[in-house]
Amino acid sequence: MSTPNKLTVLRIILTPIFLFLLVSNFTGHFVAALVVFIAASITDYFDGSIARKQNLITNFGKFLDPLADKLLTSAALLGFIHMDIGHGTVYVAFIILAREFLVTSLRLVAISNGRVIAANIWGKTKTVSQIVAIIAAMAGRLVIDQTLVALPAGAVTAINIVSSVLLWFSALLTIISGVTYFLENREHLDSSK
Repeated sequence: MSTPNKLTVLRIILTPIFLFLLVSNFTGHFVAALVVFIAASITDYFDGSIARKQNLITNFGKFLDPLADKLLTSAALLGFIHMDIGHGTVYVAFIILAREFLVTSLRLVAISNGRVIAANIWGKTKTVSQIVAIIAAMAGRLVIDQTLVALPAGAVTAINIVSSVLLWFSALLTIISGVTYFLENREHLDSSK
């Protein structure tokens, strides 16, 4: 197995560890969850970078890398719903999961037609926006929960608004990326076949 694919598998392995840490209730669990999430996110950058530089792009990697991204971001959003992080996070999660199911279904149809659909620039932008939003929301919650002195109500509200706006912006980019995948690959959805 190539190094990029090993990094992708590592991201998949880190995902349940991250979710466990996120929703657990012991001292330092949230900081540990944030560190694991950042580490897993960094593997996403390096697996693609190494694969392109060393010409190690494989169909296995094209399939597994987006799956690893979906698992990691879905775990974070499910944890956020559980912990009530962000406003309307359940709707953000629904939008993101719906898009992921639809694009995954499209990929499966394409595979049955002998084609692997790799991530495009919108898919990569969507993933980066989700990672940034998740890290910002977690960092914001850490500031609120871990500050030794009580924050003014306005500061707490501002942190929550910024977190929510970033999550909703990532949902918007998720919709745009889903639409572009379907427009670019609509030949696989020809109902006459």
